[in-house]
Amino acid sequence: VGAIIEASHDEKGIIWPASISPFDAGIVNLKPGHEGTDKVTETVYAKCREAGFDVLLDDSSDSAGAKLASMDLIGLPWQIVAGPRSVDRGVVELKNRQTGETEEVGLDEAPARLIAALSG
Repeated sequence: VGAIIEASHDEKGIIWPASISPFDAGIVNLKPGHEGTDKVTETVYAKCREAGFDVLLDDSSDSAGAKLASMDLIGLPWQIVAGPRSVDRGVVELKNRQTGETEEVGLDEAPARLIAALSG
């Protein structure tokens, strides 16, 4: 494991190869208690679990910055980030941890897009 971490990291933390990552993806609810962010993160989580993927849901009361930094530090291959402003606009952020690329995806398509990304 140490060799993998040494070979697969950046300044933010570990970047786990998908084949050995402790979870397939991380889902970040930036504002627990907000009806929209709660609904979308719980839906994405449930659909990913139904599809057989192990996902980590961060719905802690930590600050948004702390949650995002922790998710990068953990190094899960994919992340979905849902905050009140993005959810109010009808989107969430899908992030590829290895490339750092992010894209906004519609709330209705978020579960399917993450599952497609996880399926390779």
